[in-house]
Amino acid sequence: MSLVILSRYGFQISSSRTPTMSYTPTVNMGGGINRLKQHIAQIKGNVSSCPKATKNDQIKCRDALLDNRNKKKGKVDENESLRAQVNIRSSENETITIDDDLMEDSFGSMKAKRYFGPMDRFPNTINPQDVSNMGKSKQENMSNAIRKEHMVRVKEYICRWAYECAIPFHAFEKDSFKIMLEAVGQFGRGAPPPTRYEMGETYLKKEVERTINLLTPYKDEWKSNGCSIMTDAWSDRKRRSIMNLCVNSKMGTVFLSSKESSDEAHTSEHIHEYVESCIKEVGPENVVQIVTDNASNNMGAAKLLKEKRPTIFWTSCATHTLNLMLEGIGGLPRYKKILNHAKTLTVFIYAHHKTLAMMRHFTRKRDIVRPGVTRFASAFLTLQSLADKKAQLKQMFTSDEWESCRLSNTVKGKAAYDTVVNATFWTGIALCLKVFAPLVKVLRMVDADRKPSMGFVYGEIQNAKQEIINALGNNKKAYEPIMDIISKKMKGRLDTPLHLTAYLLNPYYLYKNPEIQNDIDVTDAIVDFVETIYPGDHSLQNHIVMVELLVYMGKQEKFSREIAIKGCEVNNDKFDPANWWVAYGASTPQLRKIATRILSLTTSSSGCERNWSTFEGVHTKKRNRLETSKLNNLVFVQFNANLMENNKKRKTKDIEVLLAKDASEAQEWIVENDVLLDEVEPDEAMGDEEFLQNRRSSRLRELDEEEFVSEDEEELNEDVEYESDGVNINEQIGATLEEED
Repeated sequence: MSLVILSRYGFQISSSRTPTMSYTPTVNMGGGINRLKQHIAQIKGNVSSCPKATKNDQIKCRDALLDNRNKKKGKVDENESLRAQVNIRSSENETITIDDDLMEDSFGSMKAKRYFGPMDRFPNTINPQDVSNMGKSKQENMSNAIRKEHMVRVKEYICRWAYECAIPFHAFEKDSFKIMLEAVGQFGRGAPPPTRYEMGETYLKKEVERTINLLTPYKDEWKSNGCSIMTDAWSDRKRRSIMNLCVNSKMGTVFLSSKESSDEAHTSEHIHEYVESCIKEVGPENVVQIVTDNASNNMGAAKLLKEKRPTIFWTSCATHTLNLMLEGIGGLPRYKKILNHAKTLTVFIYAHHKTLAMMRHFTRKRDIVRPGVTRFASAFLTLQSLADKKAQLKQMFTSDEWESCRLSNTVKGKAAYDTVVNATFWTGIALCLKVFAPLVKVLRMVDADRKPSMGFVYGEIQNAKQEIINALGNNKKAYEPIMDIISKKMKGRLDTPLHLTAYLLNPYYLYKNPEIQNDIDVTDAIVDFVETIYPGDHSLQNHIVMVELLVYMGKQEKFSREIAIKGCEVNNDKFDPANWWVAYGASTPQLRKIATRILSLTTSSSGCERNWSTFEGVHTKKRNRLETSKLNNLVFVQFNANLMENNKKRKTKDIEVLLAKDASEAQEWIVENDVLLDEVEPDEAMGDEEFLQNRRSSRLRELDEEEFVSEDEEELNEDVEYESDGVNINEQIGATLEEED
């Protein structure tokens, strides 16, 4: 829930983020955020009830507390499920006596017999150097104090290894790490690590086989409902050119292959040849579309594919196209001016030690810059963050601390002050958010991949256009330039026969607005679509268009049932139009086959882009001598492991897809003159990501003579850490903008 609500009822009294609830003179109780929520929700037991909490705020806090409780329970259940996956023994009561020779492979010679079994045989002594002195006391008899001490020491050894080997911190959050610890615990003391040879040969081959087996249900889904091939190209800082191919279906995205082609130009012919090899591997009958960005060489490859395989569509990535729309709108003078003012403010704050520390003090250690996955995503998230922290920023720039700061008398300091206290600036931010938010909502939908988006992208863009018009008060002069940008970027990319057919066959839109069937663009599109997938079969084409389509549009047969009509009234995560067709489309078998295939498609290729660090992590200078087959196996295993983990998370958790893990696309908000972040060398660990904190450009801004500051106040030339806001940034605009309406 938004911290805006909490700030109405409590304030912070210490640097530890502990709020004090202070609605009445008699209520002045210290506690954490959780107790403040209980105070507002009037939940008795740990804190007194707030007499002035509104009913709406009570409900929101109760829901937030319940949600936290469910998340904790879900985490416990998830961990138990992971532990249950591990069983290294063939029977429950198995006890094995092992020769000393095996133990010499791990920690050297030990004379006593070793017992291997459950963790209740784990010894008191944790340090491997003390193994010879291990006692036989069982873990179940350990006191809590000893158990806690051992837990601390275990974590010390794990962390020490991670520090020495530069293991990314996020690696310890992976399920596979937890499963590994459980397996070691089940084995008992003296578990031998794999050798380098075993890691690169024996167990790597086993993991490839395991990954191939895990892909079996995905391949079955390709055969049942079709799939999309996604391709993307990328060049690293060493100018190595890499392409990869992924396959997406309703089950999620999986990795097929990568190809380093530094010696070959990424021409249309080269891309087409690589995609063609993938089509053959997946099966031409299973491939419905190829999804790429809008680069000219990709569009050239699309023409070549059309000549060879006319029944397969080549579509533009919706994520890329929507970003182009938003960047175009942000470039309009009215919105560009607001964005520039906001950038100037954030750059000034992040440029100085004192202003950065002051800002974090007033915002309770929450940053105002929110790095996004694209430059525009960073802009939107940062505007949203500024709006959320409007009160704190005003408080900061009108405080005694600011008045006593030398920077308050500089030209840039005065400009920052004027910006923050200017009501027009905040009205402008509210306007930007209202105009951008409808398209950002569509962007989140297509990029989140929580469910197939082909049946929704066209309809949601139409809805977004109307929301923008309404936000601008139906002022044609204000909204017309925006509509022109949307139409221009959309043409030939997101309004193809495939997109429009999916729009028509989604009952959520047709049943809500039957006039769709009278739209000549839509009806022409479905005719074009049917002619494309059934070339030359005029009898089947006519049957689909003249018979089955009319049954669906006329709500005949099962389409007229109340359960069918009610089943498509609400567009939420549970509604799947493809499943709707399976349930109610029996009277139109050919149209049902079409609907279930195209309504199971993605519209974005971003899933193909999310794990480039996997390939680069394997291609570090310590690994570039790996033989090709071993390197490809590493990429295959790592890429698919990450994708499958993402597939699981995206279907079970509410993830902010616009938020980035690094600040590469947010540099213009912290560095003057739009100096972008230098590319960062990957660490030597497999599957690396930025593992300590994000870097920023080391370039210093030139200071005006009158703005010269002492050495201890000079503009920052160091890494900037972006801390979590701790708020749900999926909430659109929120309470902070209500006063701007």
